Amino acid sequence: MLQRSTTQGFRAPQDVTRQARSAWVLFLAASAILVAAALVGAELYGRRSAIESLKGQSRTDANLKVALLTAVLERPRALPLLLSEDQQVHDALSAAKSDATDLLNRKLERLVTGTQAAVLYVIGPDGIAVSSSNWREPISFVGNDYAFRDYFRRAMEQGSAEHFALGSVSKRPGLYISRRVGSAAAPLGVVVVKMEFDRLEADWRDASRPAYVTDDRGVVLITSIPSWRFMTTRSVPQQELASIRSSLQFGDAPLAQLPIMHPAAVNPDASIVSAVLPGSGEAQYLRLFAAVPTTPWRLEYLVPTELPVASAVREMRLLALAFLLPVLAIAAFLLRRRQVSVLRIAGEQAMREELERRVIARTEELSRARDHLQAEISDHRDTEQKLQIVQQELVQANRLAILGQVAAGVAHEINQPVATIRAYADNARVFLQRKQSSPAQENLGAIAQLTERIGTITEELKAFARKGRTAAEPVELRAIIEGAVVLLKSRFAGQLNALDIRLPPPGLFVLGNRIRLEQVLINLFQNALEALEGRDDAKVEISVAETAEHVAITVSDNGPGIAPAVLDTLFTPFQTSKEKGLGLGLVISKDIVADYGGRIDVTSSGNGTCFTVHLLRATA
Repeated sequence: MLQRSTTQGFRAPQDVTRQARSAWVLFLAASAILVAAALVGAELYGRRSAIESLKGQSRTDANLKVALLTAVLERPRALPLLLSEDQQVHDALSAAKSDATDLLNRKLERLVTGTQAAVLYVIGPDGIAVSSSNWREPISFVGNDYAFRDYFRRAMEQGSAEHFALGSVSKRPGLYISRRVGSAAAPLGVVVVKMEFDRLEADWRDASRPAYVTDDRGVVLITSIPSWRFMTTRSVPQQELASIRSSLQFGDAPLAQLPIMHPAAVNPDASIVSAVLPGSGEAQYLRLFAAVPTTPWRLEYLVPTELPVASAVREMRLLALAFLLPVLAIAAFLLRRRQVSVLRIAGEQAMREELERRVIARTEELSRARDHLQAEISDHRDTEQKLQIVQQELVQANRLAILGQVAAGVAHEINQPVATIRAYADNARVFLQRKQSSPAQENLGAIAQLTERIGTITEELKAFARKGRTAAEPVELRAIIEGAVVLLKSRFAGQLNALDIRLPPPGLFVLGNRIRLEQVLINLFQNALEALEGRDDAKVEISVAETAEHVAITVSDNGPGIAPAVLDTLFTPFQTSKEKGLGLGLVISKDIVADYGGRIDVTSSGNGTCFTVHLLRATA
C-alpha cells in the first residue's frame, strides 16, 4: 500500500509547500476582498437603518412639539372673539360712557393675568389704540398708531387675522391675533391679543437638537436658538424681501439665510443636512418637517446623526465581522486540514501514545487527589464530632463549676430543715408517749413539709448536674427565675437583698428547657452580683417585657460597667476579665439561648451594665 501511494500519488515536500503557499496567497486575497465588501455593505446598511430608526424616534418628538405649539396657539384664539362681542369694548370704541376706557383697561389687565397672553389691546377704526392691558407700563400701547399693521388692515377688511411680527413698541416678537368689532359696514375697531412664545422656546431649548418654526416664506419665527430668529431657510427674492422690510414685520432684521447646507432628501418630510450650530463646528443632522395645524407654518427639527450613525455602522460592522470571520476561520481550518492531512497520518500514532501516557498520568493524579479529598472529608467529620463533644463538655464544665459554688450553700439550706425535723420527731415521740395524738400529728405534718423542701432543693441540684442538650418545650418563666434564685442563695446569701426581681405573672411560658435556661440566668445573676461586691448601694434589677411573639428578660446592675476592650470580645471563648474565670459562661449562655431561637444583647457604660435575653414566647 505504501509503495502504491509512493508511485501513484506521492508529491515531493517542496511541491506541497509551494502549492500551500499559493493557496494561502489566494485565500488571503479573497478574504480581504470579502471583508472589505462586508464592511462597505455593513456601513451602507447601518447608516440607512440608523437614519430610519432616528427618523422614527425624532418624528415622535417633532409631533409632540407640534402638539405643544398647537395647544399654546389655541389658548388665546378665543379671546378676540369674546371681546369683540363684549359690551365694555363697544362702549370704549363708541365713547358711549366717559369712564368706559378706564374700565376696559382694567378688564384687559385682569384677562392678561389669567390667560397668560402677552398683551391685549383695542384699536379704534383710525388705527389708534384706545385701550390696552399694559396701560400702566412705560411702553403702554394706548395712543400708538397701528394702522400700518397687516393684522389691523386684514381684520378690518376680512373680520379676523393672524400675523407674526416684531413689536413696534416692545421690540419683542409674537403672534398677533385680531378680530373686528362691529359689522363690516360699520366697523367700530379691532381687538388684538399678542401671544409670545418665550416659555415654549425654553421648553424646546436643546443645544444639540434645534427646533424652529418657519412661515410660508421660510422665515424663522419661533426657535430654540435665539440667534436664528428671523433668519430664512431659503433665499428670499429681492422684491419679496423689500416688501417684508417695508412692512416692518421683522424690524431691521437682515433676514440672512440659516447656516444649513448640502441638503440630501431622505423622503418628502425629512432630509440630511450639514449645519453649523452656535458654539460648535459643522455637523450632519437629520432635518424633519411637520406642518402646524390651523397655520401656514412648518416645524423643522434638527437631530444630530453622527453618533447614532457611527454607532449603527460600528454595530453592523461588528456583526458582519462576527459572521464573516468564523466563516473564514472555518475555511482556513479546512484548507490547513487538507494541507496537513498527509503529514498527520505519520504523527497520529505518536500523538495517540502521548495522549495515552498523559491520560494514565492524569488518572493517577485524580486518584491521588480523590484519596486525599476523602481523607480530608473524614478528618473534617472527626473534627466536627470532636467539636460537638468538646462543646458538650464545656457546657457541662460550666454547669458543674456553678454547681460547685452552690453546693456548700445547698448543704446549709438542708442542714436547717434536718435539724428542725429532728426536733419535731423528738417532740412527736414525747407526745405519743403521753397519748397526745393531735400535737404529734401536727409535728409529723411539719416534718413532711420540711422533707418536701429538702426534696425540692436536692432535685434542683440533681437536675442542674445532668449533662446534654434537651429539646425545646414550653416552660414557665416565673419558675425559671425562682429556681435560679434558689440555687444562688448559698453563694450570695448576704447579697441577695440587692436583687430587685419583678416576677412575671403566672402562666407566661417561653420556648426552651428549664434547667438550661436556669443556667443562663444563674450566669447573668452571678456576674451582676460579683460586679457589685463591696458596694453599699448595690442593686440588680430583673424585669420581664413581653410581646405577641417574644419575651425579653432584662438584668441590669449599677456596677462600674464593662471596659470597651472587654465588651468587644465578651462572647469570645476564654476571654474574661475575672482572675479565676474561664471565659466560657457567657459563651455557653449565648449558645443555649441561640439553640432555642433567641439572642442576648448587652449594653454597658460607667453607670452599669444591662443584659437582655430575648426568648420565643410559647403557649402552655
